[in-house]
Amino acid sequence: MKKLLIVLLVLLTAAAASFAGARADGGASGSTAASLVGIAMPETHVERWVKDGASLKRFAEARGMRAEVQFGNADQTQQNQQLQSFLTQGAKVLIISCVNDGVASVVAEAARDKVAVIAYDRIIPNSADYDYYITFNNFKVGQLQGQGIEEGLNLKAATAQAPKYITLFAGSPTDGNAFFFYDGAMSILNPYIEKGVLKVVGPYPKTSADTANFQRIATENWQGPIAKTRMENLLSGDARDVVLDAVLAPNDTLGRAIIEACKADAKYRTKLPVISGQDAEADSVVSIKNGEQYMTVFKDTNKLAEAAVILADAVVRGQTPNIPGAVLASGDLAKIGDTGRKVVKAYLLDPVIITRNNWQVPLDAGFYTDAEAAKLR
Repeated sequence: MKKLLIVLLVLLTAAAASFAGARADGGASGSTAASLVGIAMPETHVERWVKDGASLKRFAEARGMRAEVQFGNADQTQQNQQLQSFLTQGAKVLIISCVNDGVASVVAEAARDKVAVIAYDRIIPNSADYDYYITFNNFKVGQLQGQGIEEGLNLKAATAQAPKYITLFAGSPTDGNAFFFYDGAMSILNPYIEKGVLKVVGPYPKTSADTANFQRIATENWQGPIAKTRMENLLSGDARDVVLDAVLAPNDTLGRAIIEACKADAKYRTKLPVISGQDAEADSVVSIKNGEQYMTVFKDTNKLAEAAVILADAVVRGQTPNIPGAVLASGDLAKIGDTGRKVVKAYLLDPVIITRNNWQVPLDAGFYTDAEAAKLR
């Protein structure tokens, strides 16, 4: 009897040790099951960030991680407080789409605590305290916008005797992507401007390096009302005596605001300018389908979110990332990872142009919620 009790005690001790070991490592060597992933999105007024936050959380939890999402309300101080809360909770990795470079102080705190930081679809500028950035090829996003305008205006057949007229908008000056979008678009449009077949109405920064003029066309925090007011002022000011053929709009939120302003002007009630966009928001794809907004750029943020979580998982495990569908930026594209303090590893996914000819691509990809998809059916 005594021997039997000893055997049972040994077995119970071994089982307890085994269970404790499983709890300690999440059930497998190197597992991230117990790891908290802190997800910080910049705001909710651009609908894609709400979707991205939900997707990041879903993919992280599918990998057994704990995940929490916070939205910064376009306020870097508020986002910093959210990030500090993640650190207090013991987060192992932070996935951050920042509001502006004021986030750098918390990124430095994370580095001191040996917490990995991944910049998500917006580089964290003026920081040398993190190593990873995941995004789309944002110069190509701009190129696709420029190509959409080139196609929509048939610029290859345009002449200096009958030029086309365009006005230019850019995104938020606190978002490093805005510069890549603009420069990509202008790499397509500048040759036509130089030939005199495309005329710019209003400020014309040839590239984003023309800081003074870029600030004049930039849209603080990607706010639609700001773009609408500026468009209204253009229509009653610099563009009063011409009919605009195109507007370079850097995303869908701004594109729809510009369309709203144009519809209130008698000159555009029957024919809108060719207006670009980005993000394939459902309302803009409906607009494209209906012949209003000309194009958008589809960045499958479901794939971006999944890729970011794969990267986070690899970083926490101490493994070399292997991210399907993403390439590590190199050559001229390596500058996409330049924070101003160091060049981080930038993983890039490919964007897709969407026009009336292929508006169903994001729908077929399952990009939309049921309510959004219903608008397109």
